[in-house]
Amino acid sequence: MTMLRATLDRLALGMILATGIAVVGFLFSIGTAHAAGTLTPAGSPDAPLTIVDHHLDVVVNNGWARTEVVQTFNNPDTTTIEGVYSTPVPRSAALSEVEIVVGERTLQGEVVRREQARTVYEDEKAQGNSAGLTEKNEYLDYRFHVANIAPGETIRVKAVWYQAMEVESGIARYLYPLEDGGTDEAAKSFWTRSEAVTGTFSVDVEIKSAAPLLDLRMPGWDSLAKVEELGDGHRRIHAEATGEALDRDFLLYYRLDDDLPGRIDLVAHRPDPSKPGHFMMVVTPGVDLAPITRGSDYVFVLDISGSMEGKLATLQDAVVRSLQGLTPDDRFKVVVFSEQARELNRDFWNATPERVVTMSNQVSALQTEGGTNLYAGLDLGLGGLDDDRVTSVLLVTDAVANQGLVDPKEFATLLGNVDVRVFGFLLGNSGNWPLMRTIADTSGGFSEGVSNADDMLGRLMLAKEKITHESMHDAELTVRGVKVMDAGDEHIGKVYKGQQLVVFGKYAQGGPATVKLAAKISGDDKDYVTKFDFPDVATDSPEVERLFALARVEDIEDAMNNGLADPSESNDAIADLGVAYQLVTDQTSMLVLDDDAFQRHGIDRRNRDRIAGERLAQQARAALPPAPTRVDTQQPMFQGKKASRIRLPSGGGGAIDPISLTIGGSMAFLAIASRRRRED
Repeated sequence: MTMLRATLDRLALGMILATGIAVVGFLFSIGTAHAAGTLTPAGSPDAPLTIVDHHLDVVVNNGWARTEVVQTFNNPDTTTIEGVYSTPVPRSAALSEVEIVVGERTLQGEVVRREQARTVYEDEKAQGNSAGLTEKNEYLDYRFHVANIAPGETIRVKAVWYQAMEVESGIARYLYPLEDGGTDEAAKSFWTRSEAVTGTFSVDVEIKSAAPLLDLRMPGWDSLAKVEELGDGHRRIHAEATGEALDRDFLLYYRLDDDLPGRIDLVAHRPDPSKPGHFMMVVTPGVDLAPITRGSDYVFVLDISGSMEGKLATLQDAVVRSLQGLTPDDRFKVVVFSEQARELNRDFWNATPERVVTMSNQVSALQTEGGTNLYAGLDLGLGGLDDDRVTSVLLVTDAVANQGLVDPKEFATLLGNVDVRVFGFLLGNSGNWPLMRTIADTSGGFSEGVSNADDMLGRLMLAKEKITHESMHDAELTVRGVKVMDAGDEHIGKVYKGQQLVVFGKYAQGGPATVKLAAKISGDDKDYVTKFDFPDVATDSPEVERLFALARVEDIEDAMNNGLADPSESNDAIADLGVAYQLVTDQTSMLVLDDDAFQRHGIDRRNRDRIAGERLAQQARAALPPAPTRVDTQQPMFQGKKASRIRLPSGGGGAIDPISLTIGGSMAFLAIASRRRRED
């Protein structure tokens, strides 16, 4: 028997096979920071590369998205230069392919250890050869280097990555990050950025869902987009603009059928029956989680450091609306932090109308300042709690800790000593996801990412359901009958309303399996069981192998950040996974050369072979309708119950009624103002 765990940061990811709600979405600008673009050192006499055009091609199929970005650059300088392009790191994305076309030459990427990649690249650059290098700068950005671009020369760079789709309460969300988020102070002081596209910025998206699609939403792009309906679950979207700056994210929401049941889906890849296969299992609970009616305590921990400039107005609005939604049975306290932390009210206040007005005025008057001492903010927020009342901590930050204690292990120790859940809202791109994962996992809470182009109202409304309803806790997922390996550790923990369990793993052989989800709800033991077959041979979805490897990398990183794994051994394991599955990680880089250069340096063409198999599968799938992936139809795990869902105000037909939007906005911020029951 093997127990499977999916870390809380991936609970919101999943298949496009879940129940739906109405989207309230619009372009909610938090402010303009530095965007993706070409980089030149500050003070350099060289002119930056010109971005001639930028094309985004996205295919969503079988629960994940394949993103392909093709950009054309030109060297306007009179000298040969090295081009550098930067783009934010998509959350939980497996960068797996880079191709550079220089004139008649095509360079392709192979992933090797980071040190080897840098050494070979510098050697090729020094010899005057064409070469490329893609490195991951932690959670901040990817850097694409292209050596020896001749005067007037045009190059084309293609990058491909895979990621599981975010599906929560029936809303699927795809984010293509472009805006930097303003968190990398060292980069801002060193580089000068050019972000304008002189030609066309275009977007093509194909969505293939086995579940019917009801609505689409593209904040800021709806008026430009042409949508082609090819079937109940099949859409093609095209949008383009001329002279676009790469300073805002592209965001897509789509709503799925309201009446889908709770379910279990499986995507597997096992081309060789003599070797283990890989799988992605998604459990969408069809479980009634009751609303909470008892008053609670809420601690708002708010980041007012300098990196929050441009985001502070959104933070203030969110907190003010949240306070207005509290009842006198609820109590609240507000802590703000920059280089130091301080309380706006020393003791908990009952949420009387007078107290709410007083605190709202204080929050509205806040100004950004200094560095980010996140530890001090959380530490102060966790002080003076009442053991007789349920307390939730609502953390709003970009989590870029650069003052005080910054080691994730210190945060894990701090939160491990208290019985409180942290619900984190990470604002903007380039936020510190690894640290936020540590905070959420250790406390048993969850975190939500909010893009600067996001529908923040809708995001917070989804979060509301988690805070205001019971959760499943002490959850465990077991598989019997089929040997499952490398799927994480044994305990899932809490599962909140609207969330899905997404588990990646390997399996030794095909055959019948019994899958059980065991959990407690309101102290009562609940078991949900189904039976289905793992396939002996499956060849349709080779991409699941890279997604499996990424999940393993993130598990190792979490264990290392929590002080549960040796850093040296962990980094070696991440490097091994990156090379074996051809992923760009913090320990591996993509080296982009021609065939002769790879042969000179003795580098195997693992990625070339892997890409060939993926493209064959993608071509085969392109000609087929959306493929169903549900596997518990003969014995439903949740006995016909609908999956968890909520409803938001909507103008109907995908249009947004301004009156409903206003009402929805007021309701959304009740997410932070709602009541939770203490869990056993």
